[in-house]
Amino acid sequence: MNWTLSWTEVLGFATGALCVWLVARQHIANWPIGIANNVFFIVLFTQAGLYADAGLQIVFIALAAYGWWSWTHGGGPGTAEALPVRRTTRTEWVWLAAAGAAGTLGLTLLLSRATDSTVPFWDAVTTALSLTATYGQCRKLVESWWLWIAADLVYIPLYVHKGLHLTALLYVGFLALCVVGLLGWRRTLAERGTRTALGATA
Repeated sequence: MNWTLSWTEVLGFATGALCVWLVARQHIANWPIGIANNVFFIVLFTQAGLYADAGLQIVFIALAAYGWWSWTHGGGPGTAEALPVRRTTRTEWVWLAAAGAAGTLGLTLLLSRATDSTVPFWDAVTTALSLTATYGQCRKLVESWWLWIAADLVYIPLYVHKGLHLTALLYVGFLALCVVGLLGWRRTLAERGTRTALGATA
């Protein structure tokens, strides 16, 4: 098996790992680090013929700007309160599922007809999962980690197939960090629930 490595992939590895670790710790610096990671991956994925993943990075940059603002201002106008971790509502799940399905179908058709992608469906489904997961993290939805876990389980063999071995290894690390993040956000939610209950009985 032929392993090739570039500085773009190395820098993508480093910034990506740091970004996910910071997200798991709910640290605001994850957003600028994530934007740098997106720039490196635009170059890397274009070279690998993963066009949806490359285009996805541009959307990630826009979402990062939104997430940065949302985390610091609570997602509401005129407030400086930090956004709290919370559960995904039933209505949000419906919208996320519909957007994910529509995105997967549309991107699969686009990639099949307009590019030389050899993996149009898998490129599309990981793109759709990543977008819905990122939006969920912008709003600090606990279940967004499950969407990332699902995406990573597809990304890992996809990147091995494309010869991006270091990136595949990075996503193994992402998968572990997603589990850590899920547990951490659940703990934060439980602690807030306990404080609320104690406040109500005080």
